Parts: sequence; C-alpha cells; structure tokens
Amino acid sequence: MFEQFDLDSELLACVKEQGYKKPTSIQELVIPKAMIGKDILASAPTGTGKTAAFLLPIAQHLLDYPRTQPGFPRVLILTPTRELAIQIGQDSEAFTKLTKIKTGVITGGVNYGSHTDILNSTTDILVATPGRLLEYIENEQFDAREIEILVLDEADRMLDMGFSETINRIVGEARWRKQTMLFSATLEGAAVLRFSKEVLKDPEFLASNPSRKEKAKIHQWLHLADSAQHKLDLLVNTLKQEGVERAVVFANKRETVQYLSGKLYADELPCVWLEGKMPQDKRNKAIERFKSGEIKVLVATDVAARGLDIDDITHVINFDLPRKVDIYIHRIGRTGRAGSKGTAISLVEAHDMPVVAKIERYQNERLQRRVIEALRPKNKEARVANKKAKIKLTPAQKKAKAKKQAKKKAKRAKS
Repeated sequence: MFEQFDLDSELLACVKEQGYKKPTSIQELVIPKAMIGKDILASAPTGTGKTAAFLLPIAQHLLDYPRTQPGFPRVLILTPTRELAIQIGQDSEAFTKLTKIKTGVITGGVNYGSHTDILNSTTDILVATPGRLLEYIENEQFDAREIEILVLDEADRMLDMGFSETINRIVGEARWRKQTMLFSATLEGAAVLRFSKEVLKDPEFLASNPSRKEKAKIHQWLHLADSAQHKLDLLVNTLKQEGVERAVVFANKRETVQYLSGKLYADELPCVWLEGKMPQDKRNKAIERFKSGEIKVLVATDVAARGLDIDDITHVINFDLPRKVDIYIHRIGRTGRAGSKGTAISLVEAHDMPVVAKIERYQNERLQRRVIEALRPKNKEARVANKKAKIKLTPAQKKAKAKKQAKKKAKRAKS
C-alpha cells in the first residue's frame, strides 16, 4: 500500500482518486530512495508507473519544505517530446490537486506568449522540453538557480534526438540542485550510462523486474515482405482484420507517414497522422480524434513513441522497422500497457533481418513468423551472417594460449 511511503494525506487521497491501489515494482524501488534525497538512475519498462515513481517523492519534498517566497520553479522535469511533457504535467496536477503545489508546462511548437504566465508567476514544478527551455534561459527569462530537484525522463531518447548539448547546458545552469533523477525505459547503449556519470552523484541504480500482472502482455510477430508494395498490402490487410480496434502504425520518415496516410484513405481506412514538424494545434487535434475513438488508426514517426499515453491501443504495427532495439521496445510499449493485452506486428523486408536478430537477442526469444495466406511471400527469409565466427588458431597460437592459461592458473593457486 502507498501508506508505507509516509506520504501526506493529501497525496494519498489523490493517489487513491487516480485508481492506484498497490505500488508497482518501480515505485517500490524508487520512492523510498528518492524521498531521502538520493540521486537515482532507474530503468523500467514502459507502462509500469514510472511517472508516479518520481512525482510522488517530488510532491512530498515540496510539502515538507514549503516555499518561503515567490520565485522560479524548484523542480524541473525534462522530457524529449511535447506529448510526454503534457502528459506528465497532467499527472502532476492530478497528484497535487489537493495541495497548493503549482505545475507548469513549457514546450516548443506553441506560441511564446502562452508561456508568459508560467515565466512571470510562481511555479513549483516545471515540465519542459529542452530546446524551448534553453531559449528562455539564454534570453534571461528563466532562472535555473532555484532548482532543487532535476528529473531527466526518457533520457536515452533525448540523447538520440540530439539534445545532448542542450541538456548539458541546462544541467550546468541548475548546478546548485540537491537531487537528480534519470529515468529510461531501457539502458541500452553506452551513451546514457556515460551521461549519467556526468550528472549523477553516487546514484542508486534501480532496475525493476515487473510482476507478471504489471508486465505488458504483448504478442509479437512479423510478416516477411518481398517488396514495398507487398508490405503495403500486408498493412492494409492487417488493419482490416477483426479485432484491430485502435492501431498505431510506425514509419521511419515523415514522407512515408504522408504516403501511407493517402494510401490508407484510398483503401477506405480513415487515419490521422503525426510527425515532428506539425504545428502543435494540429498534433493535439490528431491525438484527440484518435484518443476519442473517432479515428482508429494513427500513422506516426517516432515522435509518438514517447509520451503517447492512450488506453486500449490494441495493435502497434511497424511498417518500417527501427534501426535500434530500444526504439522498437518503446514503440511496442504503446500497447499492452499496465498489464493489458496488446499485439505488435512488424512488416519485415530482407534488409531488416539484422535488426530482427538484435531484437531477438535482446528479448531472448524468437519473433514468431506468420503468413497471411493470400499474401504469402515468394522469397525465403534472408539469413543473417554470424559476426562472431570462430577464429582458427595455428598450432603455435594454441600452444601459446595454453601456456598463458597455465601461468594464470598457477598464479591463482599461489594467491
């Protein structure tokens, strides 16, 4: 129960109102450590309550040490996308609505004037995307010196999106902070770990192992495609199947998103689309139409892979397979959220097979191959070369290796 964390009654009441009954594994790991002020490096699968894991300790800190005078935000939460920033802002307001804690959200893609109130009035928690916030810092409209707690959410994605220099500058501006928390759905690759060493002090490394109830029940499989047209036919067939109630279709390029949108409408499959350079009002409208159920198909680039928090997404379809495993994990995390069932389907051409191999190694299981009889592929599955081929040693090399191993063994025996 959340009572174990010694949260104020106002926060507990909000937690209960939001429908939280029992802490998830990541919440049980993070909340106690965060509440005593430790720096956090945490990894948890998408949809397991990561946001509440940092918002509740933050809110408790602000209640324990109330503000003595008006000023700039005391807590800064950086996120990679506008959608995720808006979602975290809404969650923050929900968890603190019985308190006097004020939350603000600053993102790119909106009119500068819409942030005037946040910048000129007292805000306790600020959720922001890095680019727009740095503009305000450089224009001396925002002062980061009052920040006590800094949260970097989906840090790996921010680094992938090229925000490394921007984040480092913001982190430097907030150098008087008392606590830093870095969260990521995966810790794949060296970039995040290297970055964490620069911004965290003696952190607690917390990697959750979700219970079976928390784990996303995502059925994953792939269809082999002979060509781009074959892949499009597979997509249309899949979207028309019974049970596909709400689907997100991912493509790697904005041009592909626009191409697919036109093709789907031509096949009597109404859809909305989402990509990086859309004005914020159009993005919001597209998400709202999809969220309300008016439109059942959303075609998107990876801008929607983070922060798209919509219930009951039944299917995620990778029209284009991403180049990196962590992006694949984030994409399929849009379905099967909070223990519900979901389906992730990848449409795979021959050149995608090395990525398939990486995904299978990471998940330690083979992606099931399925066939739609009317669209059976004509070509066989492309084989992936084994990069870890055994190197044959000459007799002299074998002898030298055996001698070296014998020396090591003798040295261990003496010690």
